[in-house]
Amino acid sequence: MKNVMKRRILLICTFAILSLCSYAQDSARIVNTRVIKFAYLSYEQALKAVPGYELARQSLDNLRAKYEAEQKRAEQDFNMKYEEFLEGQRDFPETILRKRQTELKEMMERNIAFKKDIREQLAIAEAKLFDPLKELLASALTKIAIENGYAFVLNTDQNAVPFIHPALGVDINQQVKTTLQELNTVRSVTH
Repeated sequence: MKNVMKRRILLICTFAILSLCSYAQDSARIVNTRVIKFAYLSYEQALKAVPGYELARQSLDNLRAKYEAEQKRAEQDFNMKYEEFLEGQRDFPETILRKRQTELKEMMERNIAFKKDIREQLAIAEAKLFDPLKELLASALTKIAIENGYAFVLNTDQNAVPFIHPALGVDINQQVKTTLQELNTVRSVTH
């Protein structure tokens, strides 16, 4: 009976020791697990901080205003022709009536095509003006992420990331502004 009791105690102690060893290994794994560092920012605010942003925005706004003025002029021309057509349509012979209708239709089609062309031209102009700024911002973000060991940088615009644990994520908005100034200074010297 004593031997049976000793074996049971020995078995219980062995089980307890194995459990403790397993728990210690799990704890060691948790402690040794790397915490992933990441950063976050408002991409929109960062882009606005890029030197040259205001100048690019003004250039695009000026171009947009010119297109809008031309579009308004074209619409006024169309409206004037249409009013003339409405006023005279009762008195026009059939041939003139069809000719004027065709003119109005062509004018409307040109205006529609012009609006489409405006959208395309504005998109091209926006890319031409803002792509270099976005490249500079990308360089700044890459530099900051690599120097600080961030695995990734999150964009918090449009509430894309509703919660960020303050002990794990780092707000780099101000650091981006500083780095952009540094990169712009280097870029200005080399160009």
